[in-house]
Amino acid sequence: MDAIKTLGLTKKYKNLTAVDSLDLSVRQGELVALLGVNGAGKTTTIKMLTGLTRPTSGDALLNGKSVLTDLPAVKKMIAVSPQETAVAPGLTVKENLRLMAGVHSLPGDTGRVARLIDRFDLHEVADKRAGKLSGGWQRRLSIAMALVTDPQILFLDEPTLGLDVLARRRLWDMISALKGKMTVILTTHYMEEAETLSDRVAVMKSGRLLLTGTAEELKRQTGTEKFDEAFLRIVKEV
Repeated sequence: MDAIKTLGLTKKYKNLTAVDSLDLSVRQGELVALLGVNGAGKTTTIKMLTGLTRPTSGDALLNGKSVLTDLPAVKKMIAVSPQETAVAPGLTVKENLRLMAGVHSLPGDTGRVARLIDRFDLHEVADKRAGKLSGGWQRRLSIAMALVTDPQILFLDEPTLGLDVLARRRLWDMISALKGKMTVILTTHYMEEAETLSDRVAVMKSGRLLLTGTAEELKRQTGTEKFDEAFLRIVKEV
């Protein structure tokens, strides 16, 4: 069974069609990068898949559960790490993780928190206030907070935006470690990030899905040697 399957998923705002009859399948345990220039419909797609926006028409099934008719079940299986880090700046790293456990009515036991601190190598900042951390540390914490619930499907919205090269590479390693353990949808403007991390790439433009495939497949289809050139050719030709 696909982890995510959209069926003519559409969102209209008056005269604007933000997402136009999207048919996309994502396999369980797969990491798919959702790419497109500004206004492509990526954010609206994520909002519909996570229940923040109701589709105008069509549907999306997450592990067989409809966002239209079974949204509570959908929300129990997903987690989101938003572009703007959702950390509480006045709380320490440990306190943020315990708070997130409490929000989801999970036991804020030290074992759960300790495992996430280990997983994201947060030991040296565990007792520091989140608001005092660098952007890289905050992004690590934000993703760790999203994983408190052990989600089946994780949405990462621009996870490395604004980070320096070293912090970005460290986060790439941590995201790569999630592959196969859960389904991940990643939005990014960094072509190298999409090529490095994704099992497949889905390219959108003006609300429509143009192509899906591995980075290598898209390079072959466009007759290019570099992935960023392939992306540009795809979005320019349509």
